[in-house]
Amino acid sequence: MPKKKTRRRKMKLIISEKKYKKLLSQKRRKKHTTLKDKKLLDYALYNKYCRCLAKFEYNKDTRGYPFCMNSVYKNRGIKPPKNASRKCNKAFKKNIGK
Repeated sequence: MPKKKTRRRKMKLIISEKKYKKLLSQKRRKKHTTLKDKKLLDYALYNKYCRCLAKFEYNKDTRGYPFCMNSVYKNRGIKPPKNASRKCNKAFKKNIGK
């Protein structure tokens, strides 16, 4: 049986910046959010993380992982997903520098 291919998405936010900031502030304050909003925020954070890593890879800089992890997850007080950097190539198409 052939291996199932995962759909690769473009590195583009699917929510507005205003909604992103609103969801982020709700998460920081530990206010009640719906499951849909949680998924949107997780997707947006992961997208920002992968985009940051892609910029470092494009410049052939190996220091990207700790910088991106701190700027996207740690400084905001959010626990990062496991193996986040390894899954970026599977989840997103690379369109940096094109």
